[in-house]
Amino acid sequence: MKSGKKLDLSLYLVLDANLCKTPEGMAETARKAVEGGCTVVQLRAPEWKKKKQLRAAFLLKELLKDTDVLFIVDDHIDIALLSGADGVHVGQEDIDPKYVRQFLGPDAVIGLSVGSIKELNTIGPDVDYIGIGPVFSTKTKVDAGAAVGLGLLEYISKEAGLPNVAIGGINQSNAADCIRHGADGVAVVSVICGAEDPKAAAAAIKKAVNDALSI
Repeated sequence: MKSGKKLDLSLYLVLDANLCKTPEGMAETARKAVEGGCTVVQLRAPEWKKKKQLRAAFLLKELLKDTDVLFIVDDHIDIALLSGADGVHVGQEDIDPKYVRQFLGPDAVIGLSVGSIKELNTIGPDVDYIGIGPVFSTKTKVDAGAAVGLGLLEYISKEAGLPNVAIGGINQSNAADCIRHGADGVAVVSVICGAEDPKAAAAAIKKAVNDALSI
């Protein structure tokens, strides 16, 4: 597994199975979001059976193979390997990143969710970036936990010393605040997947992020 793509977390799209409805819907949403400036696309579909997830993964890999956009699979190493994804993102209750590295090899991009000071201790040498959150309250991920707020986002980003992306309740109005408090980028779900115009939604958030990064 080797991508050679730059790790640009500025606008990280997490595809939502319920909002996108089908593998083809995911691919179409991703296509429009990439046109709007999305830099990472993650396939996350815990509601779907593996066959349906794999169908989506193949479509997304085909869509993104000749772009600079990273394709990440949430949790499922087998889906990542079969589809040729650029990497995997795992949560605190998922497979340890060191085992993910053993499966995927040295060139895979591995992300880890971190939502507390205690969880800083779970960051090992095999982690390439972390997702910090939920920064704000969110209904998209029912097991996301309590919001950590901008203060803890800033603390974790400094202590971790790794590229990081803020996630949880992020939209155009608060994306810049996340950047100002230490995030290298923002991860969004419903604000793009549920938008009437995903390209325009992505472009608006990307502009807010880029403006904040340039200060």
